[in-house]
Amino acid sequence: MPDILERVLLLAIYKKEDDESLGDVLKKLVHSGAFLNIKEAKNSLKILREKKYIVDNSLSMVGVLEAKKIEESFKLK
Repeated sequence: MPDILERVLLLAIYKKEDDESLGDVLKKLVHSGAFLNIKEAKNSLKILREKKYIVDNSLSMVGVLEAKKIEESFKLK
């Protein structure tokens, strides 16, 4: 299971608007305080890519399934 920052980023990408880019999502999370800075956000994005949750700048099937699990876990708490 991804760490909390990766989980937040994965869920944000899953919930992003169609016209939003990954960069827009990163900036929004930095602005909201989820990440300290853009470098930290990009590092989490890199980890998600390495884990194959993101392929070609969009969620892979594995990424979608993980995001759905994360969404459910947040609802349960």
